[in-house]
Amino acid sequence: MARVFLVGVAAILIMVVGLRASAQDRGPVTNLPLPRYVSLKASEGNVRRGPSLTHKIDWVFQHRNMPLEVIGEYGHWRRVRDKDGAGGWVHYSLLSGARTVIVEKDLLPLRMKPDADAPVSAYVEAGVIARLGNCDTFWCRVWVDGHRGWADKAALWGILPGEIRE
Repeated sequence: MARVFLVGVAAILIMVVGLRASAQDRGPVTNLPLPRYVSLKASEGNVRRGPSLTHKIDWVFQHRNMPLEVIGEYGHWRRVRDKDGAGGWVHYSLLSGARTVIVEKDLLPLRMKPDADAPVSAYVEAGVIARLGNCDTFWCRVWVDGHRGWADKAALWGILPGEIRE
């Protein structure tokens, strides 16, 4: 009887810890997943040390549509970081839900289909910002300067490895 009771208590503790862990994966303000990716809406965005206008500006993001990873929330502020890990607090009005990615592999082929043997429609240089479309397990559809195609997901920054977009 005591053994059954202990097993029951252990099961309840595991469920509570599991629920607490998944609650921590959501932003306290928006209830959206953390981390998640957004893009810079403006051509410039002040990055502050803390979540208010009274905090010092550490630097300025200067690339419109640059993908950023949201790792925290406080009121109208989002804690973000870029692909190099540089970050801080940005006002939510400077961010967009429109998804973009940065190409990390030089001369990344954009293929006509999500297949390594598919014909190449264009090559993209490392550092280029692309609009993000659908993604499956290994491939993402992207648009860059009028060119579109499927890119190897592992060569893109701004999409979670297991993230599927339809």
